[in-house]
Amino acid sequence: MTARQKVLKAIYPILTSYNKFFGKNFRIIPNKNNIKPSISFYDLSVLMNDGSRLSLSEWKGKKIMLVNTASDCGYTGQYVELQKLYEQYKGALMIIGFPANDFKEQEKYSDKEIETFCLYNYGVSFPLAAKSVVVHSPQQNEVYQWLTDKTKNGWNSQAPSWNFSKYIVSEDGILTRYFDPAVSPLSHEVVNSITH
Repeated sequence: MTARQKVLKAIYPILTSYNKFFGKNFRIIPNKNNIKPSISFYDLSVLMNDGSRLSLSEWKGKKIMLVNTASDCGYTGQYVELQKLYEQYKGALMIIGFPANDFKEQEKYSDKEIETFCLYNYGVSFPLAAKSVVVHSPQQNEVYQWLTDKTKNGWNSQAPSWNFSKYIVSEDGILTRYFDPAVSPLSHEVVNSITH
């Protein structure tokens, strides 16, 4: 862990409290009408950080949280919270981290370096995708194309506003919520979206 990463890890609780107090990066966008997608979420697959490809249909029947991650971000401390959430709801929830270098180049490492960093500094055991682009662009990851295109997912066009934006997909493949980065993975709002 670099000196910068140690500082970012230390200030994460302060950053979260500040953003919550001022409502910055704290939006929650729900699928109020339970709109179903026009393209099935389960038709998609994820290129994993080890080079394998995983079909999302393997996790049908579980809620899935998809979160874009970075190693040099003020929100990197959320890896701890994501891991706790993953362990607490194992069996009912799958979390997939999507490392991306889209915001201020805060993820410059290789897939192997990212995996090592996450494991040794945060104990991450949930799956990590290969590093990719999550913002709107011709190179955007196909999963994020689905998450951010309402003609595909049925209702949402909100792309990640920063690292550690979160999307929840229900057990039957419906995108149910988007959470801004400052919303903690252990917040009442996120936990409620998993348990109900």
